[in-house]
Amino acid sequence: MSGFYELSPQAQVACIQRLVEENLHLWGFGADAVVRLVKYRENAVFAVTDGAQRFALRVHRAGYHSDKALRSELQWMEALNRDGIQTPAVVPAVDGEMFKVVSGSSVPEPRQVDVLEWINGEPLGSVEEGANGDPAAVVANYRVAGELMAKLHNHAQRWLRPEGFVRHAWDIDGIVGDDPLWGRYWELQALSEDQRALVHRAREKARAELLEFGQQEDRYGLIHCDFLPENLLRTQDGIQLIDFDDAGSGWHLFDIATSLFFLQGEQSFEAVLDSFLTGYRSFRPLPAEHEMKLPLFLLLRGLVYLGWAHTRRETETAQALTPMLTESVMAQVEHYLEAV
Repeated sequence: MSGFYELSPQAQVACIQRLVEENLHLWGFGADAVVRLVKYRENAVFAVTDGAQRFALRVHRAGYHSDKALRSELQWMEALNRDGIQTPAVVPAVDGEMFKVVSGSSVPEPRQVDVLEWINGEPLGSVEEGANGDPAAVVANYRVAGELMAKLHNHAQRWLRPEGFVRHAWDIDGIVGDDPLWGRYWELQALSEDQRALVHRAREKARAELLEFGQQEDRYGLIHCDFLPENLLRTQDGIQLIDFDDAGSGWHLFDIATSLFFLQGEQSFEAVLDSFLTGYRSFRPLPAEHEMKLPLFLLLRGLVYLGWAHTRRETETAQALTPMLTESVMAQVEHYLEAV
């Protein structure tokens, strides 16, 4: 299977689904359990229906997280649930493990697989299509989202992390270093040489600004880092957060920027921003001097997305988003460099 990564996305999914079906017994699923693809982007996410119950099964992409890092992700989710911030509950394997590492002939390397509680809810939107609902509903939803993020940051600040907890860091090295977490965005093929030069100038300016801003606990800690509309599900009990795959240490403003990034350019953006920050401030302080740094973090979020598009360039999503990302991020870069 050395050619797995040359296969079409549909063929890759078929291979991964075969791996899943070969290992359903590890969670005690019955022989008649039905497996259906939900999403194939970073991880492959399947719905597993066993009788009257449904679960979310994730097959993690190879090499993104160590076993310690994945266990840490699931531990934080469990801690959030215990403290009243709803996330999908972890469904342990039959042997009690939080996840399993499985192998099969259809996929070239071992894969981490976990199973989570299925959440019945509607996403607030998607990366491709933006926020769902009329403008008033979007504004209202983002106030609740701001409240939820503030609660998350408060929890992370006071939570005593278990021994061995490890996650990656969205810090200076992870965002503007020589090898950022999501890839060397200045190498994106869609960029011209002049644009690459502008990106490098913006990196250096941003590095200096981040060093000056610092990493005190009132602005830096454990963050979700994928607080997108598609990961915020409206349920009967309110908005619930899913997909902690990118969670790690980082600036709170980077989390906020992630939530708002794809809404930039929308007519309702200022109203959504105000609503989100109002919700956030109802549970956690956000000083005005911190808020003034939000354009910086929106820029940094954009640069990171260019890195994602560069390193995932074989995927349909990256190919579809690259032109829009390049245009919008370069406009931000130029504005940032022009600012005093």
